[in-house]
Order: sequence, then structure tokens, then C-alpha cells
Amino acid sequence: MNLSGNKGRLNGLTRDILLRWSETKNYWRDAKSEEFERRFMAELSASVNRTVLIVEKLDEVLKKVRSDCE
Repeated sequence: MNLSGNKGRLNGLTRDILLRWSETKNYWRDAKSEEFERRFMAELSASVNRTVLIVEKLDEVLKKVRSDCE
């Protein structure tokens, strides 16, 4: 299981989504776009950040387990 690779991929994909959202906001500027950003984009960033921290901790635990089993 390659957690650091998955963490990197998650970060990369999230950056891509946020970049595309930033580009989209240049053309979609109304109350619904603001609502979409509040409801989904802000939550996406926060969720990914929490997930990355959890993946890092899980990776540490798995490394310790592997080390202890050797």
C-alpha cells in the first residue's frame, strides 16, 4: 500500500479542481456560484486537508507495524 503516493495524487487532483474552479469563477459570478463555492469548494479543501493528515498518521502507523513485525 503506497499511502504517500496516494496522498500526493489526492493533493494534485485537488489542486487541479481548485485551479479549474478559479478559472470558472471568471465566467460564473452570481449568487449561485457563491453558494456553490461555500457549500462545495470550501468543504472540499477542508476535507482534503483533514484526509491528508489522517493518511500521514496512518502511514506512520503502518511503518511502525511493518518494523515491529520484522
